[in-house]
Amino acid sequence: MSGIAMKQVAAAEGPQLTAVDSTLMKRVFYAFATLALLSVAISLGGKWFGRSIAMAGYTDDTTIHKIVIGNNVIAVPANFIRFDQARRDGIASRLDLYLRYPEMDGYSTVARDDFNHIGPRGNIVFLSFEQQMMSRDMSGRFAPIYSALIAQPGTPGPGGTTLYGFTEKSGYLNEVLAVAGRPGKDPFVARCLSGPSAAESLAPCERDIQVGDNLSLSYRFPREFLGDWQALDAAIAAEAARILKTGR
Repeated sequence: MSGIAMKQVAAAEGPQLTAVDSTLMKRVFYAFATLALLSVAISLGGKWFGRSIAMAGYTDDTTIHKIVIGNNVIAVPANFIRFDQARRDGIASRLDLYLRYPEMDGYSTVARDDFNHIGPRGNIVFLSFEQQMMSRDMSGRFAPIYSALIAQPGTPGPGGTTLYGFTEKSGYLNEVLAVAGRPGKDPFVARCLSGPSAAESLAPCERDIQVGDNLSLSYRFPREFLGDWQALDAAIAAEAARILKTGR
């Protein structure tokens, strides 16, 4: 091939090689850019997923949600609400909360160990709001119902309570009734699990009170709190009054 012909071929291939090089560089650039974006996404996703695992269903979000039950509005921060699907505004038939006692606060990084039940003593109280099904709360049911189902005499319990076992025909197996007198009021009454069932439960004692407009509040608590039942009951009632608004 003559020198002139070689120059003509080189001249013809020059623009094509330049175009190929440009296309290849663009592809390499896009590939690296895509890898970089994927890396960022994986990093962020890993952090989010890791946080999700660490939270184990809890949230430290303090956004206030307003939940309507009947003629009542319960305004509580998200970190008080026990279940993720309930952390929203709207109408519900029931609302489950949990909080620390005596702090009366919800989940936070500071309170992580308490909510994960790490330590020798539990301090989480579980609350459930729902429309009232009975005309009397647990205290009001003592005289007409519970008094006929317990075995006399009782035994002294913590905080001035008396612990009564239930009769075999009562239907309350492996439970005791904790009762304490209150001047001018119906007695304080709580049912507590006994035996192995109590040892396996984080909150083996339960009591319900009437709040708001035809609303029942049940709360479950560690048996150790029976010794502090007056302060506990007052704190629960005060918290209910704080977060609850009625349409009256």
